[in-house]
Amino acid sequence: MAKFLIVEARFYDHLNDMLIDGARETLASQGHEAEVLTVPGALEVPGAISMAADSGLYDGFVAIGVVIRGETYHFEIVAGESARGIMALTMDGVAIGNGILTVENEEQALVRADPKQKNKGGEAAQAALALLDLQGRFAR
Repeated sequence: MAKFLIVEARFYDHLNDMLIDGARETLASQGHEAEVLTVPGALEVPGAISMAADSGLYDGFVAIGVVIRGETYHFEIVAGESARGIMALTMDGVAIGNGILTVENEEQALVRADPKQKNKGGEAAQAALALLDLQGRFAR
């Protein structure tokens, strides 16, 4: 059994709850446990994961959040920089599944967050599990 930390950018409560449910269900169905840590926004997710990874308390991570396009350039910065930060950690060998949705509107987010529809939280957990498996295969 592995221990995962789900790091959520708590901004859209109802959407995050669905994403977290999907991630937890996926991890639990394979015998793993998960805790949830909440940060203010998607830009803080990579930093929180980095600190938690350095602690050695967790085997893998699932990043959760929702970024909806608005009228300003802020969407591009948040979407791109949060993804870049997560990718940098992944390239350093941290097992992370990225479940931060970047969408045009809430309707798109609802479909992707809902575990009964696209279940992107569950998919992010599956990605974290796959990377954890690769870590084990390549460890010496």
